Amino acid sequence: MTTTLIVLAHPEVTSFNGSWANATANAVQENGGKVLWSDLYRLNFDPAERADFYEDHNGPFDPLKAQESAAAENALPAAIVDEIEKIKQADRIIFHFPMWWFGPPAILKGWFDRVLAHGALHNVDQRFDKGMNQGKKALFCVTTGSSDFESSPNGKEADANMLLWPSAYTLRYCGFDVLKPVFAHRVHGYHRGDRLTELQAKLTGVLDNQAKLIAGFDELPLIRFNADDDFDENGQLKPDAESVTPFIRHQPV
Repeated sequence: MTTTLIVLAHPEVTSFNGSWANATANAVQENGGKVLWSDLYRLNFDPAERADFYEDHNGPFDPLKAQESAAAENALPAAIVDEIEKIKQADRIIFHFPMWWFGPPAILKGWFDRVLAHGALHNVDQRFDKGMNQGKKALFCVTTGSSDFESSPNGKEADANMLLWPSAYTLRYCGFDVLKPVFAHRVHGYHRGDRLTELQAKLTGVLDNQAKLIAGFDELPLIRFNADDDFDENGQLKPDAESVTPFIRHQPV
């Protein structure tokens, strides 16, 4: 049985993001899978990492060291332990969230900061190709207020795939295989008349298609990342290694 963790980051229960996440859950169950949930707003998840989460903290707060020490002593905050256990149980994670100010909501960024804890889900020796989460897959299902044209590589709202790359690379750092994101564009509350009718029809299609997407999950394309062997001893891309993203490229000549 495949176990899927759904991470939802939207403050409104009746939002399209919520409906899309429910469609994912239904599709997983229809395919015989198990669903785990992390509905971050309903959990009242606190995204701000800080010293008072760690009882034995003394001196200046170093988040990585605090996480590492707490992980070694089984003393991570209970809410974080719950999330980590869900990740460990899951074969795949599907994130549902809107794009806000050219990135994911702060609550999801904070989930990355706190839940992907040093010592628990990554360490110096187990990251990237050797990451602790090898064999697990992650997918972003994302809404934008902008159109598909505006969110394209030459669009005024910037390439949505590039805007999500730092989040994808965070998961890659922890060993996940990350699938190319799935988008629903022009999702906002200002449509009226024919435009609203058109949007509703489009979003119904997205929900109806989710069962097909989940059924073919293992065939969905992956984001390409450079392998560990593509980098030299200084952590820089080797001259003969291919650059697969604008975020990691060869120095201009």
